[in-house]
Amino acid sequence: MARDKRASYAGESYWGRPIAGWGDPEPSVLVVGLAPAAHGGNRTGRVFTGDRSGDWLFASLHRVGLANQPTSVHAGDGLRLNGTRLVAAVRCAPPQNQPSPAERDTCAPWIEREVELLLPGVRAVVCLGGFGWEAALRALAAAGVTVPRPRPKFGHAAEVELSGPGERRLTLLGCYHPSQQNTFTGRLTEPMLDAVLARAAALGDLRA
Repeated sequence: MARDKRASYAGESYWGRPIAGWGDPEPSVLVVGLAPAAHGGNRTGRVFTGDRSGDWLFASLHRVGLANQPTSVHAGDGLRLNGTRLVAAVRCAPPQNQPSPAERDTCAPWIEREVELLLPGVRAVVCLGGFGWEAALRALAAAGVTVPRPRPKFGHAAEVELSGPGERRLTLLGCYHPSQQNTFTGRLTEPMLDAVLARAAALGDLRA
């Protein structure tokens, strides 16, 4: 996609490489997504930036006090996150924007290492979609978090308390992904997204 550009972005330089997590380096809220969009993060170099899903996510983060502005356009736009970091289960833009289990497993060492480094301060993990939920559970388990059996099931506004290393507690929150398929059909509304992120902010002791 970075080579064969969409006509509307033909004059832009694409990042076209793996996308790292982005946001506060010592977060209390971690948001786990799927993968960079072909003409979003893959183009701009920042996860959830430059596509419709990101527009929804950052507007909500701003409304609940987790971002200093409601838009994310490019890497130098002045956006800052408050106690929050965004990571993706898959680090490169997948074909048709649909990450496969094989791609998830190939990228697993990166999200696992990132979660391990961030875990000491994390109090809430927001999982966008079932794919993000499963990837987060795998990464948390690899970092020493106790995941109950059977594994908790994904659902919008699902909430599961987990035990981390040193008897610390953290909360896993489910949220429908802000994809156009969900937002255009009304499966996910702005109040629904705001409610989950506001809950994460409260768990992370972050205030607007």
